[in-house]
Amino acid sequence: MRQLFIILFFGFSVSISAQEKTPNDSEQGKQIKQSISVFFDGLQTADTLKIQTVCHKEMKLQSIMEKNAIGTLSFETNEEFYKSIATLPKNLKIEERLLSYKIQIDGSMAQVWTPYEFYVNDKLSHIGTNSFTLLLENNVWKIVHIIDTRRKK
Repeated sequence: MRQLFIILFFGFSVSISAQEKTPNDSEQGKQIKQSISVFFDGLQTADTLKIQTVCHKEMKLQSIMEKNAIGTLSFETNEEFYKSIATLPKNLKIEERLLSYKIQIDGSMAQVWTPYEFYVNDKLSHIGTNSFTLLLENNVWKIVHIIDTRRKK
């Protein structure tokens, strides 16, 4: 009887903890996803003003280009990034499809991991993972750092 009680208690405890909300499902998680969504909506439409609404003024951008299992790190300033987006040819269609979100939150800091596929004119260009660091500033989650990997599929 005691063993049955322990098994039922353990099963009930696991069931309750499995029903707890994850950071992805929380209200803050939804707000973080919204900031990232605004960023990519602006990227897709080449709207740098829209992008800047969810980016910290001191945002850092880095990329790791992978070829033959060797990574090369590159840096881009905010100004370079915004200029590259603003000067995209009008006939160039870009789309970054985020495959999932893994969100971790500690107070006013969040870390988000998003595997993605990147398309140019509806053709798969490359794949990788984004890692975002965000800061909650004036009730808006602002992107302060992006580092991504890029590799051919």
